[in-house]
Amino acid sequence: MTRFVTLEVADGVGTIRLDRPKMNALDVAMQDQLREVADEAAARAEVRAVVVYGGERVFAAGADIKEMQAMSYTDMVARGGALQDAFTAVARIPKPVVAAITGYALGGGCELALCADVRIAADNAKLGQPEIMLGLIPGAGGTQRLPRLVGPSKAKDLIFTGRMVDAEEALRIGLVDQVVPAEEVYPTALAWAGRLAAGPAWALRAAKEAIDRGLESDLDTGLAIERAHFAGLFATEDRETGMRSFVEEGPGKAKFA
Repeated sequence: MTRFVTLEVADGVGTIRLDRPKMNALDVAMQDQLREVADEAAARAEVRAVVVYGGERVFAAGADIKEMQAMSYTDMVARGGALQDAFTAVARIPKPVVAAITGYALGGGCELALCADVRIAADNAKLGQPEIMLGLIPGAGGTQRLPRLVGPSKAKDLIFTGRMVDAEEALRIGLVDQVVPAEEVYPTALAWAGRLAAGPAWALRAAKEAIDRGLESDLDTGLAIERAHFAGLFATEDRETGMRSFVEEGPGKAKFA
């Protein structure tokens, strides 16, 4: 089978690379490969942070519409879980994940970007959920992750109208976190991931899970999740290294294994 999604690892950073010319349309094969590669990135200890990148021209322009057009209701009932599972596998990578967005991130491409912890976009990027123009709604997490990120009112605006937003508006509404010139997107994302790859892996994992699970819960449950992770970190080498360094050398000088 042709590989459209690969994992490249260097200096503790794993790059999940989308490469299905011309627009990285997310067909069934690509979805399945995305899940496999996300699971691999989660499992490999040498991968300590992750970049999701579609290349210099485009992040991902959405689903493969020709493939979807041929699918029936029962086909999508059977496929819908696997579609969401592929994206959830990226969201559940227990390590810092950054999306490096160039060109279009539409439909499933936007939904994939939503699965990252941070989104760095090119100044020429276009993002949106245009599924409504196909008589559909987002089906890979967009109706759930987008309002959690930008708020329900703005999410409804984007989903109801199907309109695209440019990088400036995406930054203003919180859909992306940083906008840089197109040629700097991947290096900037690598730098972000590289900085965290040198950090305390268990503490970062705990922080990500506490935030993500807490957002899915009421406040009391979220506080209980935080409390459990906070106490659990006292059993890790991360905590020993960080506190010893603070006492002996001062703040911000710890070097984690």
